[in-house]
Parts: sequence; C-alpha cells; structure tokens
Amino acid sequence: MCGIVGYIGHREAYPIIIKGLERLEYRGYDSAGVALFDGDKINLAKTKGKVSDLKKKSEDTISTKGSIGIGHTRWATHGVPNDVNSHPHYSNSGELVIIHNGIIENYESIKTELIKRGYTFESDTDTEVLINLIEEVQKKENVKLGKAVQLALNEVVGAYAIAVFDIKKPDEIVVAKLGSPLAIGMGDNEFFVASDASPFIEFTNNAVYLEDEEMAIIRLGKEIKLRKIKNDAVAYPNILELQMNLEEIEKGGYDHFMLKEIYEQPRAILDTYRGRLLADQKLIKMAGIDEHLDKFVNANRIIIVACGTSWRTGLVAEYIFEDLARIPVEVEYASEFRYRNPVITDKDVLIAISQSGETADTLAAIKLAKENGAFVFGVCNVVGSSIARETNAGAYTHAGPEIGVASTKAFTTQITVLSLIALKLAQEKGSLTDEQFTSFLTELEYIPTKVEVALQSNDAIEKIAEVYKDSPNCLYLGRGYNFPVALEGALKLKEISYIHAEGYPAAEMKHGPIALIDESMPVIVIATNKGHYEKVVSNIQEIKSRKGKIIAVVTEGDVQVKELADHVIEVPETLEALTPLLTTIPLQLLSYHIALMRGCNVDQPRNLAKSVTVE
Repeated sequence: MCGIVGYIGHREAYPIIIKGLERLEYRGYDSAGVALFDGDKINLAKTKGKVSDLKKKSEDTISTKGSIGIGHTRWATHGVPNDVNSHPHYSNSGELVIIHNGIIENYESIKTELIKRGYTFESDTDTEVLINLIEEVQKKENVKLGKAVQLALNEVVGAYAIAVFDIKKPDEIVVAKLGSPLAIGMGDNEFFVASDASPFIEFTNNAVYLEDEEMAIIRLGKEIKLRKIKNDAVAYPNILELQMNLEEIEKGGYDHFMLKEIYEQPRAILDTYRGRLLADQKLIKMAGIDEHLDKFVNANRIIIVACGTSWRTGLVAEYIFEDLARIPVEVEYASEFRYRNPVITDKDVLIAISQSGETADTLAAIKLAKENGAFVFGVCNVVGSSIARETNAGAYTHAGPEIGVASTKAFTTQITVLSLIALKLAQEKGSLTDEQFTSFLTELEYIPTKVEVALQSNDAIEKIAEVYKDSPNCLYLGRGYNFPVALEGALKLKEISYIHAEGYPAAEMKHGPIALIDESMPVIVIATNKGHYEKVVSNIQEIKSRKGKIIAVVTEGDVQVKELADHVIEVPETLEALTPLLTTIPLQLLSYHIALMRGCNVDQPRNLAKSVTVE
C-alpha cells in the first residue's frame, strides 16, 4: 500500500525523496506529501493526486532545501483522499511530523482520550492520532523521541511502518515496523528509509530490514540503534547486500512497466530454474526442498495459501502436485483461511505464495499454521521480505522487481518454482517414471524459447483488442490446467481495463453463464490440444450457436477450432502441465492493449496496490 521514503545525510533530501516516491508509485496511492527540515523549520507540502502534482506544489509553495526529509504516498484507509488527509502529519505543537503505512485499529478510543486532554485534529486519519499520542507520551513522561515512540506503540493495536521527525532533534529520524515493510539503506554518513530498496539502490547496496516490533533510531555520525518495541531489548542489525540493480526498476525503453514485464518472462523463467533444473543430470536441486524433503514426502496434504494472482498460481499448482506427485492439495484464500478456524496438523505442509513477500493476510495465515505445528514453505520474489523471514524454508522466484501493479511475470515464475517442487517430489515418491521425469525436465528447459514465440503474436492481439475494447463484459473459459489461467485472464482484464470479466471452467458455462451469451459477448476460450480438447470444442460450438464472439487460444497448427472461432491466437505445443506458462501470455497482452486503448493507467490501475500490507 502506502510508500515511505526518508533521508538524512549530506545531500539535498528533496530530489532523493521525490525520485524515491516515483519509484514507489507501483504500490498504488491516491495522494502524496513531503516534509523537509531546512535547519530552521519544517517545510511541508501534500496533495491529493500523483507525485507529479506534489512536485509542482512543493516547488511552487515551499523551500525544498535541507538534508533531512520524509515523503509519503498514501492509499486511503481512514478518511477520503484529499490534501488534509494526506501524509505527512504534524502533532498539535507542530514540532513532530510523521509518515505511516498501515492501520491503527484502536485509534478512535485513543483519539477520544486525546481530545479530552485538549488535542485537536484536522484530518480523519488514524495517523494524526498516532503522532499526537507520541507527543502526549513525550510530554507526560518527559522522554526523548525514541522512547516516546516506543511507549506510544505499546498502546496501539494494528499495523504500521512509521518514520518520525522531531524539530528539536534535527539530526535524527525514528522508524518502527509491525506488519508493514521498512528498509534502512546504509550509506557513507547518510541513511535512507523506504518501504523497499528501490528508492535508494543507486546510492547504496547495503540495507537493514526491520523485523516486526522493532524500531530504529537513525542519527547522523552514529551507528543505527535497534530496539525491541515490546521489551526495550537491544536488537542487532543484519546488514544485507542488495542484489537489485537500477536497470531492473527502470522501463528500459518500453512504454509501460507492465509491457516490459510481460516481455521479461522468458528471462525470468530461465533465471528461476537456472541452477535448479539440471536436465543432463536428471536432477532438480533446491536447497529449501532438499533439506526438508521428508516433510513434503510424508505430508498428509499440502495447503496453499495466497491472494490475488498468487492464489490463481496456487490453483495451477494444485493440478501439478496432485497429477505428478500424487499429494492431496487444498488451495485457500489467505484472507478466508485465517478466519474460518481451519483444521491444521503437524502432518500438513503449508505453502505461502506472494510476489512481494509482505501480503498481510498471507503472513497471518503463516502465523496460524506455525502455531498449529505445520511446516511452512514460502514462495516469493523479494529477498529479505517478511514471508522469506517468517517461513521455515522457501524458494525465491528470481523474477526481478515487478513494478506493474497487475502481476505478469510473478504468475509464470511462481508456476515455474512450484513445477520444480512437484517434479522433485514426484521423482522422490516414484510417481513418475524416469522417462516421464526426464521429458518434463527437457520440456521445461524449452519453455523460455516457447514464451518468446508466444510473444510474437503481440501485433495480432493488438488488432483483436481494437475490436473488443468497448465491450462491457467478457467471459474466459478453460478446462483442467487452464481453468486457473482463465481466472487469471479475467482478473487481468478487470484490474487494468475496468471491464467486468469472469473466468469459468468451460463445462460450467451451461450451468448459468450461457444465459449471458449473445452477439455482443466476447468469450475467450483456452483450447490447446492437450487435455479435454474435444470437450472444449463442444463448448465452443455451444457459444457459436448462440452467436457469441469467440477468441480462442490454440496450439500451433490447430484446424478444428479455427473453423469455429472469430479470432485465433496460437501458442507452441508443450506438455499439458506446462501449458499455463504459454496460454497466459496472450491473455496478458490482450488485457494490456485493451486497457491502453481505453485510456487506462496500465501500471497503476485505480484503487489497487502492489503490496497489500493491511487487511
């Protein structure tokens, strides 16, 4: 959700903060703000709208001088998106200023008590309540800012990543974290604070990621001081060397991050299996699995928890694990799993999937599973993220930074990792013959090249998009492994074009959705020649007889569906279990082009955030 950037050092803070906020725009936001200390006073500017609007307002209305500052992009929770509710927020004295990502759940009771003590509030936010609580504690207990932050946070319920500045302590920023990510970049006599490392990657490749319920006091000329919020125990920073590079978070000549990331998929898939898939040795090598192989082999079942696109990855994985490794699998929305009193035992393996590694509902599901004795395995894309730290073991996808809010390469690289795990377990359990196992390894090695071939349909897909860009509704159909791909295709169209779309198993169409079919309804059907092909052809005939418009994704060389469909998009042939890695490509491109033609912001669709760190 919200983006946090802070700087304290020897450079001008303003350009670092603005550039950092621009790099965090992928997280989703509706307003932005900045507070800078010029050696005399805090200069604050904030506005509803984009970082570009903030930049104009700041340069028109305040001094942008100073080597200390904090900036923020807000995704509204408490209070509508407007200038007043935007961050940063002052305390009543005007001496403290805060930026905050997260939700303070008990803010109303705290606010009521503070009003009794004479405090007033300009905004509707829980954040303004928090900064005034910190000020009240500071005055009442006569303590320094760091201690006041610690004491105040012990009174709140909720999630937060915060950065606080005190005009009386002009060489210091206090930060703290619970549930929302926060990284500290370690430079040469300078420090950076951000929701992730992208805002400071060109200045330093050394970072400390705060753990939950940790706070840090960052002071010029001194080492950072880490404390545990609950008991004031000293914590010791674990300085990580970042692997990200600047080129990965720039557009690289593409018009949009989403298009860039669609075209990065051949490399991303290759990077994900590189060093793990050793076809010549008939071997899959994954440390996180190898070290805990008995947990998977002896599991009564695998539970997959995820949200959004990652949940749809989980559905593909369900087919793969059950088909290849013959292990029962249940796929759960993380948000539902944690609240329905699920039955979990020490014989279960829970796989948590998240692109960002910070998804709040998924983290809560991990905690619940661990409390009940399950072995928890994480699949995520961000090194050092919360899920990477909270799970018993895991595997990174190596997709590189995904900036576009609508996931693309996250989907295909997650499927790649989970396919490797399923194949590893199938080999161990003997549920595949040596010949079948080798065939899978060989074919998976070819997938990046076949994705490149699928991408060559871009121009044809753009022409199809022109025909259907004004359609108010759309249906996506698939069977077997490609039913989850239909769901994912519908999600992509909804996310970035705002067209209502639904995905269904193709056989379910006549159990309700067929009532929607008429000459104005486009139906995207995944009809590869592997898995229930003849059944899907029958479904297409049912649509055709009702004058529905058919866009079919087929295997190269298909003849039968071509006779029925209005438009055909071909993908290379592969094994049935690997078809989702190819069939999803044209659906991503179709969504992209339709959204672009409708004038939508494909990288930052309305109301959505990349990293959902609150419930």
